[in-house]
Amino acid sequence: MKGNKSKPIYSPSEEKVNKTNLIRFIKFVNEAYHKNISNYEELYRWSIEDIPNFWSAVWEFGQVKASKKYEKVIDDVNKFPGAKWFMGARLNYAENILRRRDDHLAFIFRGEDKKRATMTYLELYNQVAAFAKSLREIGIKPGDRVAGYLPNLMEGIVAMLAASSLGAIWASGGLELGVQAALDRFTQIEPKVLITSDGYYFKGKRFDTSANVAQVVNGIPSLKKVVLIPYINEKPDIGSIPNSIYYEDFISKEKGLEIQFEQLPPDHPHIILFSSGVTGKPKCIVHGLTGTLIVHLKTHFLHFDLTEQDVPLFISSPTWMVWNVQVSALSTGGTL
Repeated sequence: MKGNKSKPIYSPSEEKVNKTNLIRFIKFVNEAYHKNISNYEELYRWSIEDIPNFWSAVWEFGQVKASKKYEKVIDDVNKFPGAKWFMGARLNYAENILRRRDDHLAFIFRGEDKKRATMTYLELYNQVAAFAKSLREIGIKPGDRVAGYLPNLMEGIVAMLAASSLGAIWASGGLELGVQAALDRFTQIEPKVLITSDGYYFKGKRFDTSANVAQVVNGIPSLKKVVLIPYINEKPDIGSIPNSIYYEDFISKEKGLEIQFEQLPPDHPHIILFSSGVTGKPKCIVHGLTGTLIVHLKTHFLHFDLTEQDVPLFISSPTWMVWNVQVSALSTGGTL
């Protein structure tokens, strides 16, 4: 009401606050950089006054895996856009996400009230390794584009991580996109592989998109392979989809595979997102490898305070950038 000072709806206890990743990060910064930061406001001020050291601290605290560490955090903090970040580093996005390799749950999947499934971190690693091997065998290399036209499925994340492990560039859109909307996006980037499905569930209803998928595939001449994940049908008809194969038939059957993570420069293109398309065709927005990784690590560790005990829920179609953000949450070791 007017004149009343608003009160927080919820305030955590001091004990709970002291267990957060943010407090651990402040303690880490104080020790490593000889600071005396005591609260969020002081941390924020330091983050914008000492940009190189702040992002160096995020790199160390987030335990970024790199075959070669950076030589310099940033070349010119006053240059925007165009500044070069983490120069000299060599790393891989997927290697930083696939940190666990055990029986802890990576995914709990619910397709509304129609489908249920789970996947452990060990199963995730093995599927990514097998999918990456199959992608490599058909010639996918760094810089190639791999697109997803699918619902929010576990197998879609497997495909995304497999593509990233090879240095391929990922772009995705949900099956709720119509044929022209999908073509407006994907024809611009000329993908070599499309990961898709036969439909989706929404508000309890079943939507078969096989005809749309066939039209989209026929409208992208750059495609060499289409991998279809059966979802609403046990074995959907793919006869009208050129160069198509079922997910289970495409993914390698070889056991005990180790992922060969391509070591890439920090500004290597990682994902392509698209603008909404209100001013013509959606515009391609390319996100670099290290920028995406380190901002996502900061988000999940510091802002969302995620740990391996947590079960974060991101309700998102692959059309939305949140779909890509959720993948990075696996770096915390929790269960999506």
